[in-house]
Amino acid sequence: MPAGEVVLLVVDNGLCRIAARRLAARFPGLEIIVEQQVPRLSLVRGRLKRFGLAHTAGQLAFIVFSRILRRAAAGRIAEIIAAEGLDPRWPNGTELIEVTSVNAPEAIARLRQLQPKVVLVVGTRIISRTVLASVAAPFINYHDGITPKYRGIHGGYWANAQGDLANFGVTVHLVDPGIDTGAVLYQARPKPSARDNYATFSYLQIAAALPLLERAAEDALRGTLTPQTVDLPSLLWSHPTLWGYLATGLRRGAW
Repeated sequence: MPAGEVVLLVVDNGLCRIAARRLAARFPGLEIIVEQQVPRLSLVRGRLKRFGLAHTAGQLAFIVFSRILRRAAAGRIAEIIAAEGLDPRWPNGTELIEVTSVNAPEAIARLRQLQPKVVLVVGTRIISRTVLASVAAPFINYHDGITPKYRGIHGGYWANAQGDLANFGVTVHLVDPGIDTGAVLYQARPKPSARDNYATFSYLQIAAALPLLERAAEDALRGTLTPQTVDLPSLLWSHPTLWGYLATGLRRGAW
């Protein structure tokens, strides 16, 4: 496969490295563009504007608490990684193209230079209309929830918190200017065990999603993308607050 036919847009975290390594093995010549994390101050300002001080404080407290959850779940996470054959390391011998943002001029310039046939997206910020229009290729996103019911972030946790494990899952969809509003290509609904929680859900989800992301990329290369109709309400979710997480866990056992 010629270099640059498939481009992957990611950030630098364990889940993105898992995706990059798997996709690089499936698509030789994969080009990986890595954006910097959104500055924390910008994130806080955005949350304050959207949610107000009290709710934002609760979300920030939960983000700190979630680090404790991840440490406590390290054994289960390692078990999932081993069972699913995941590898949280960048692929060997693959150049990482670093940009400040997927929406930055240097990212657009590199996409135009590569002229990919498909652009895969895992974990980045919202992609601008300018970027989406910069190349004649579909942008295909991995989302950790069943859309449109669990748009936003932590879709697996929110399905669990709502007592809706029938819609615990993942979606691979076309990217449009909205937040996880693009046409659905594939969905899967893995079943978490009683040992799983907020800290482990994302590993179960990425394992279920990668075959679907590969399939969608293959469809795009063949020109056979087939969007599906999903008859669910459209809802947008954000981080839980610490007190909301604890209350839900104590009341419903949904951790």
